[in-house]
Amino acid sequence: MRPLVALDWGTSSLRVALLDEAGGVVEEQSLPRGILTVAAGDFPQVFEKATARWQAVPDALFLLGGMVGSRQGWQEAPYCPCPAGFADIAAALAWVEPGRIAIVPGLTCQQGGVPDVMRGEEAQVYGALDLLGIADGLFVLPGTHSKWVRVAGRRIESFSTFMTGEFYGLLRQHSILSRTMPADDGALDEHAFERGVRHAVQAGNLLHAAFSARTLSLFGALPPPALPSYLSGLVIGEELRSQHLHRLADPIVIVGAAALTQRYELALRLLGIPARRLGPEATWRGLGAIARTLEDTA
Repeated sequence: MRPLVALDWGTSSLRVALLDEAGGVVEEQSLPRGILTVAAGDFPQVFEKATARWQAVPDALFLLGGMVGSRQGWQEAPYCPCPAGFADIAAALAWVEPGRIAIVPGLTCQQGGVPDVMRGEEAQVYGALDLLGIADGLFVLPGTHSKWVRVAGRRIESFSTFMTGEFYGLLRQHSILSRTMPADDGALDEHAFERGVRHAVQAGNLLHAAFSARTLSLFGALPPPALPSYLSGLVIGEELRSQHLHRLADPIVIVGAAALTQRYELALRLLGIPARRLGPEATWRGLGAIARTLEDTA
């Protein structure tokens, strides 16, 4: 395979890595140059600076994933419809410089006649498939907008988005609940978090359950430092409740940053649902797998 320089270019950050043929990281660096920090015409300059140390690598392919392919990014990469596998993504790459610089398209699917979209998470899912050596499964990618993804035959069949992280931020900072919350979230209080998960599942309605964060504080049943963890348990518990999860033959695969994947693993374990976690390495492995597919189809 050609030398591969992969970029995970999101809203708030930019990660760059030189990958080996297996999708492993040879060198890596991070920059605070997410797409929101880049003016419309400055993407080529930021790209050149971020990849300067690898520009001289002979015949290198530069593969960009994430929000860089959105309308606010360098160049819009049209969404690829589901179901979609490695070959579908490789065929739909948006080339900035033919044969050298390409942007990975996001995915779209229909849920009840309404479109849903993702950008960046598809590489994480493909990477998880590659890392675990599996072809089917249910994946959750926690974040501001969490994604639940169903895969069959190494193809993403469908997915659903949940604005869990964003709802947490809104309730935490802009609702009556903020009046009793401490300035910082602090470390995770597992007991308070699990209490929040249980109450969300039992209440069956976040609009009702959320008010408990205020009343538990009013009656001294939860100290202020524990409230952010409790609220986190409420919103994550609501997300899990809405999945109608029952007995699963295989563990749910959680992919993402350690702080969030830990919370989802705790919540799933509390509900008796098996899970396993993967970290940021899944993104690199996924971009490497897409590049290999591109080479194979060529």
